[in-house]
Amino acid sequence: MGEEKKEKIKVIIADDHALVREGIAKILSLEADIEILGEASDGKEAVELAKKLKPDVVLMDINMPNVNGIVATREIKKENPGVKIIALTIHEQVDYLLELIRYGISGYLLKDVTPDELIKTIRQVFSGKGVIPPSMTPKVFDEINKLAQKDEKITFNLTSREIEILRELAKGLSNKEIADKLYISEKTVKNHLTNIFQKMGVNDRTQAVLLGIKHNIIDI
Repeated sequence: MGEEKKEKIKVIIADDHALVREGIAKILSLEADIEILGEASDGKEAVELAKKLKPDVVLMDINMPNVNGIVATREIKKENPGVKIIALTIHEQVDYLLELIRYGISGYLLKDVTPDELIKTIRQVFSGKGVIPPSMTPKVFDEINKLAQKDEKITFNLTSREIEILRELAKGLSNKEIADKLYISEKTVKNHLTNIFQKMGVNDRTQAVLLGIKHNIIDI
């Protein structure tokens, strides 16, 4: 009997720099167990490709135009929770990492990783493991401890998405601008605003923002 064919790890590369995408693709193409399904130059394209091609792993740059990697991660995981996403970034910032963990990433890599580390991480997340840089582990635990020690605050039972929209209101964004930024429809934004106003007992955007600031739900 012949040797059983090994399952390939299907990967999408999302980065707004063509040279970075090409460099990663060249590295991964040398691995027999990795198949590159496609490349995306921004978050919107990454979401569309992931929906169409059904990858196992997405290598996701964080800072991309149109739709950033954080929003793209959230949308991809919402559509297909089984996709493993590895964030690729130059930022060694815990707030980025914690937000991405909340949206379901499996790995977080700094862009100065070696090719061997990148390949190893792809295989690890594909097998179900989580990977973060060892240099960031103490910072993550420090931040988690700080969050645990914070006093509970009044949130009016707002969902995380509603709080997200409230933050954008505080920046003075229109419904359309919020919809474009969060990669949702303008109608969905209006529905969220209706819920926010009802929960907070206010009648307009200004009142909602002021009340949100007063109770430390958002800041400016």
